[in-house]
Amino acid sequence: MATGKTAKVQAEIEKARAKLAEQQGKIKELEAKYIEFENMEIVDIVRGLKIPLDDLAAVLQSVKGGAAPVPAPTSGQVGSKSKAVPIIPENDNNDKEDETE
Repeated sequence: MATGKTAKVQAEIEKARAKLAEQQGKIKELEAKYIEFENMEIVDIVRGLKIPLDDLAAVLQSVKGGAAPVPAPTSGQVGSKSKAVPIIPENDNNDKEDETE
């Protein structure tokens, strides 16, 4: 009789593991979608600033270093289409990756 009970529990364990794997896959998909949308927002903001491509790297470096603010748009549109997103310095020890594993 003990064999039947262990088999039943083993089947429940396998079922729970399958559900867990499915949910982990869903989380990975959602995280990828989140990053994709976040990147699209960043591109919209940067394009809205109308900074020439040749100057973009220098402007981003100056912002990262806490130097001068981003220059005014050079043509047509004033400001960006999207809301401004605060720039947060990256954490070198990759805490974000550790949380997802």
